Amino acid sequence: ACKQAPVELLLLPDMIFFFFFFFRPHILLSPNLLLLISRSPDLMYKYGNLSEGACKPGYAAAKMTSIYPKFMKLAPMFLDPNFKRLGKVSGYMPPFGFKTQEKLISSILSETKYYGLGEHLDSLSCKRCIIVGNGGILSNKSLGSRIDQYDVVIRLNEAPVKGYSKDVGSKTTMRITYPEGAIQKPENYEDDSLFVFSAFKPLDFKWLKQMVYKEKRGMEGFWKSVAQYVPRAPADMRILNPYFIQEAAFQFIGLPFNNGLMGKGNIPTLGTVAITMALHNCDEVAVAGFGYDMNMPYAPLHYYETVRMSTIKESWTHNIPKEKEFLRKLVKANVITDLTNGI
Repeated sequence: ACKQAPVELLLLPDMIFFFFFFFRPHILLSPNLLLLISRSPDLMYKYGNLSEGACKPGYAAAKMTSIYPKFMKLAPMFLDPNFKRLGKVSGYMPPFGFKTQEKLISSILSETKYYGLGEHLDSLSCKRCIIVGNGGILSNKSLGSRIDQYDVVIRLNEAPVKGYSKDVGSKTTMRITYPEGAIQKPENYEDDSLFVFSAFKPLDFKWLKQMVYKEKRGMEGFWKSVAQYVPRAPADMRILNPYFIQEAAFQFIGLPFNNGLMGKGNIPTLGTVAITMALHNCDEVAVAGFGYDMNMPYAPLHYYETVRMSTIKESWTHNIPKEKEFLRKLVKANVITDLTNGI
């Protein structure tokens, strides 16, 4: 006999997916998955008939709501021509919004013309995403094949794939970066991945316009050298919704508001911004290569270079301890899965 769903479940926006799975014939679950979902009656109701490994629609958002009741899943991944409707970010300067940059953004979007992940990924009713960090903890883990099994593989800044695929995989759906973090040598880019731009200051949008329109101008005003050319067609470039920076900073991590302006210790790392984005746009979220163990000063900081953990200095822009506390909260609540157990 069909059992009545709790009223609160019927209010969930992703409930339409759950009916399909509820009426499937029962499939025996693995002990690990049974243990996980048995801790929550709501999740048992939704996912009790799913086989091990099947994508669970709305899972990350449901778990996130359990620890952040005000979390609302709906938030577009990228800016599109209707970006001015995004009231939560329209009144803030970068990095927390796009105030004063509207004309530049409109010009960029008129050239890029595409604003999603692509036809196939956008059509999936359930997406499993992984954010691959740059941590040395990825070395010698042989997680490459497992990482490549995810629908969406998100990489950060200039972390390489070539030569490290056994540990980090070879698939790249998107690479999120900013001017100072972008790959500078064109030959080091993947053959096919989205170039996703995250702005931290007004000047960054000017740089992106130059990259989209293939303009060559002066690159002054950055705190380090930046790429002069991005080997991507405009159709493969995206602008990350700055709401994810704002939400991660002020609602999740609890960083200083500073009147909505960039200040000391109130900018989340790009990795946490990527996780926040995924929580809004993916049904299951995993991470790998996150976490710095300061008790191991001689361990490699990144998987692709010999710089040691001891070189980390106190950051002016980031609050690493508070950010780690937030990420541990996500792992503990099973909102995200940490493949390398570094968080």
